[in-house]
Amino acid sequence: MRSIATAVPRTTFSQPVVRDVFAQQPDLGRLAKRLIGAAFDASGIERRHTVIEELDFEDRPGDSVFYDSASGRMLSPGTRVRNELYIAQAAPLFLEAGRKALEACPELRPEDVTHVITVSCTGFYAPGPDYQVVRELGLATTTQRFHIGFMGCYAAFPALRAAKAFCEADPDAVVLVISAELCSLHVRSSNDPDQIVAASVFADGASAAVVTGRTPPPDAATLRIDHLTTELTPVGEADMAWKIGDEGFEMVLSSYVPKIIDEHIEGALSPLLAHEPHLAEAPYRDIEHWAIHPGGRSILDKVEGKLGLSEKQLAPSRDTLRDYGNMSSATILFVLKQILEGPVEGGGERVCAMAFGPGLTVEAGLLTRVPASVPAAAADPAAGSSADTRVPDTADGAESAAEALVPAAL
Repeated sequence: MRSIATAVPRTTFSQPVVRDVFAQQPDLGRLAKRLIGAAFDASGIERRHTVIEELDFEDRPGDSVFYDSASGRMLSPGTRVRNELYIAQAAPLFLEAGRKALEACPELRPEDVTHVITVSCTGFYAPGPDYQVVRELGLATTTQRFHIGFMGCYAAFPALRAAKAFCEADPDAVVLVISAELCSLHVRSSNDPDQIVAASVFADGASAAVVTGRTPPPDAATLRIDHLTTELTPVGEADMAWKIGDEGFEMVLSSYVPKIIDEHIEGALSPLLAHEPHLAEAPYRDIEHWAIHPGGRSILDKVEGKLGLSEKQLAPSRDTLRDYGNMSSATILFVLKQILEGPVEGGGERVCAMAFGPGLTVEAGLLTRVPASVPAAAADPAAGSSADTRVPDTADGAESAAEALVPAAL
């Protein structure tokens, strides 16, 4: 990964404000109101972004679609209305993230991009975002395009797997991967615990990465993609699901999901670490950096405790959750961006990345953070040439009884 870039909508809301709005809805029962307080307060989130301007909760003229400021009521438009807003608002985020990722690679021109992979599970249209990226970013009309849809929070990993395969097949390939999710379009007021959790954690955002086999400039830090694996847990198919309803997309999240992850995360990591036996035999904390998809605070708590990781190792995931919430597939690149751009503690630092989704599916990746090289001429004025800066070849292949009722979001 030569670069990682992110983009978020302008409208921001704080967690306490949106909690109070949802808790004041007139059709809620007493238990639902208690669950809202528990879910929002225990989320580990301080602020989120949304494409729905009405969710700034300010008075505004005209007809209301999602929130009526006069009555304080959350509204529930149909799926068509939600998807039309997706069509209007997703493209700018795809384009902003993609443009920023390319601008971070000054040695590459738009026409150097050979493949575009777009990722999203929160809306549909055609010609889709892959087409718009080629047109609007000035890529060659012969650029190969692919779209990965409706896979959920782990979908960035299949996109990176495809990008890795393209680069292994053609060392000159330049792949632009972009994920954009508008999760807030499908949030609604409800007595259903699953919908309450969705309202408490989901948010909007986009992320992009340039993946290439080309040698990077000496001053460029990169993430080398070493191994990627996918695993299905023995149980959990009915505990996490996603379907299209009449009033948006509907998510099923059972209270067993954190327990499933706690019991099966080590087994899911085994195929990944088997590629490097010395890591498989060492404590998990020996891998310097961990990028865990921050689907919810309880998920990060389970991973940290089960694998014996430190607070510092989970900090990028918790920081992302705190400042952005759960943006589904776009989120993991926010975490990896923080790791890529963080202080360098040594050469060749390893990174383990993971995300969980419907199935339950566990996608994982082992990467190496390759710091920027310092040219020998800069380190020693008498030196006449720069150090070798080539990247090594890719390796093979409220905490109460009410809170207990709230399933963890992924």
